[in-house]
Amino acid sequence: MILVTGAGRGLGRGIAVQLAAEGCSVAINYAANRAAAEEAAALCRKASKSPAQEFFPIQADVASRPDRERLVAETLSRLGRIDALVNNAGVAPRARADLALATEESFEELLRVNLQGPYFLTQAVARHWIERKPKPALPTGHKVIFITSISADTASIDRGDYCISKAGLAMAAQLWAARLAPEGIQVVEVRPGIMATDMTAGAKAKYDRLLADGLVPQGRWGTPEDVGLAVRAVIAGQLPFSTGSVIAVDGGFHIRRL
Repeated sequence: MILVTGAGRGLGRGIAVQLAAEGCSVAINYAANRAAAEEAAALCRKASKSPAQEFFPIQADVASRPDRERLVAETLSRLGRIDALVNNAGVAPRARADLALATEESFEELLRVNLQGPYFLTQAVARHWIERKPKPALPTGHKVIFITSISADTASIDRGDYCISKAGLAMAAQLWAARLAPEGIQVVEVRPGIMATDMTAGAKAKYDRLLADGLVPQGRWGTPEDVGLAVRAVIAGQLPFSTGSVIAVDGGFHIRRL
């Protein structure tokens, strides 16, 4: 059973569908859009391998400590186990703003949702594994996957708060990888590039121009399926000796070129 945060839409939905195709049950966390989460569950059922798989939406705001506690408790109550956690939930700034004009309110909101939430949700799930010592159902043990962004190491001066939140999340993945490796728990960072989702819809014209100019060597937008396939490979145990690794899903964006 895999808990995927922010799984109602976008990258989270693509991840959930690929995990369904792998044969996993999925807890589909969402913050507010119940209809989107139900649609994601329906797509998972369509992609699933067995009627025994379960796909159920759970509302929780990962920025809220009580909600995080309830999310873990409800997931365990429903299926009795969590075999992996995919920290995908995240938000973009409500409005892009130059560093000289950006607000503390936006900075605080992005750090709560994009960094503090997944950091402490991981803590809650890891404590359960360490204290209860449930037998892993996955081929190579329990797993935590952090979905970050190329913004973790690519500066965008009109959304500095987002970049800092993702840079912090990349370090969180390294910290948890080091802490949990002795417990037999694998932690991996998946770092998407320019993705065709609701989050980038408002900047589509800008990114279309950059893609046309060769910013991404593979020359196209990334998709939720691209990210889902990377997560699926980790969950399936195809990278068993790669804890702490950063898996780029960016079409070659990260390659330094002259």
